Amino acid sequence: MAAPCYLGWDFSTQQLKVIAIDEQLRVVYEDNVHFDKDLPEFKTQGGVYIHSDRLTVTSPVLMWVKALDMILEKMKSSGFKFSQVRALSGAGQQHGSVYWKKGSIQILKNASSKLPLHQSLKACFSVSNSPIWMDSSTASQCSALEKAVGGAQHLASITGSRAYERFTGNQIAKIYSQNPEVYMQTERISLVSSFAASLFLGAYAPIDYSDGSGMNLLQIWEKVWSVSCLNACAPGLEEKLGCPVPSHSVLGPISPYYSQRYGFSPDCKIVAFTGDNPASLAGMRLQEGDIAISLGTSDTLFLWIQEPTPALEGHILCNPVDSQTYMALLCFKNGSLMRERIRDDCASGSWDEFSKALSSTVAGNNGNLGFYFDVMEITPEAVGIHRFNRDNQKVSDFPKEVEIRALIDGQFMAKRIHAEKLGYKVSK
Repeated sequence: MAAPCYLGWDFSTQQLKVIAIDEQLRVVYEDNVHFDKDLPEFKTQGGVYIHSDRLTVTSPVLMWVKALDMILEKMKSSGFKFSQVRALSGAGQQHGSVYWKKGSIQILKNASSKLPLHQSLKACFSVSNSPIWMDSSTASQCSALEKAVGGAQHLASITGSRAYERFTGNQIAKIYSQNPEVYMQTERISLVSSFAASLFLGAYAPIDYSDGSGMNLLQIWEKVWSVSCLNACAPGLEEKLGCPVPSHSVLGPISPYYSQRYGFSPDCKIVAFTGDNPASLAGMRLQEGDIAISLGTSDTLFLWIQEPTPALEGHILCNPVDSQTYMALLCFKNGSLMRERIRDDCASGSWDEFSKALSSTVAGNNGNLGFYFDVMEITPEAVGIHRFNRDNQKVSDFPKEVEIRALIDGQFMAKRIHAEKLGYKVSK
């Protein structure tokens, strides 16, 4: 009999990743599907559609389902023994939302194992392109939400954050205000994480506390939906969201679809999925006082705290490991995509050349500094590329090596400055 193993999934912005570990935490399998490269029919760039207003950013829901089909088929072809999987869980890019059309629960529950899942689910979504974390088109909804609950700081005190354009409550409010008939056709709203869990569960998976606290809707102290926030966003919203659960909840056994099509054990357990940032805190085994920086499509800085003080900058989320504590988070939208652009412009698309150029310059860059924002940044609210020489004069360009160092120094300086402004103690 094959040794037991456990699967972890990551539904991220640019790709779907899977990893299998054994009971000694050794990696026994890993693979990925890159959305742009492996699913070119969806015509995404960086896994997303950036709309003509440059503010609206979405991803096609069926692309995520088809990527799951593709990676499972790759695992099957490689001889992976699905029967040895005891449990699985995963993470999804935070804030993104999926809108299930009325009647979809029956299709999800009864999907035929003879068909790839994306074929069964192709008519299940009332919104075909999901708003995701890169979207910044909901300024009016954010203003309305803050006004409805008594101001930005009061909203932060309830939900852990002031109103942010990418946060799910404001995205739901936009859909309701612009397409009320689409909203009324929707029977369930999932986060990307709970959507992914739903695919494995064969039923609507609940939203977990930790990812749910990135919606501007959850009372982070009581772990229940805020009635005032729900009412400010859309009518009947609580029923469409379902009840939130602790991030480590066992949701139930895997859907029969996977046992019949791939040979999973019917006893394989599905554990609640969470957001990618909470998952990073859990996966890195952070403890109180630890601080971590994650470099991804968006860059994040996060730490474990006992007694949070929600502020107008940054976010307080429920801790995925310990429901009685919290995690603080700063998010920077211009992360790896910005680094990749400078790599392409200044290092012929080569990370080796990029690294050599970075090593050839000194820390501090002789006083040359740059702040690089291809899209509207979250912290601070800024856009464009801003270069300054050692005399603090704005300049239009840098030599390639200086440009690369200015990008990296600027990104890390910004992270530290904003962390310290929020009262975080960064050791020297």
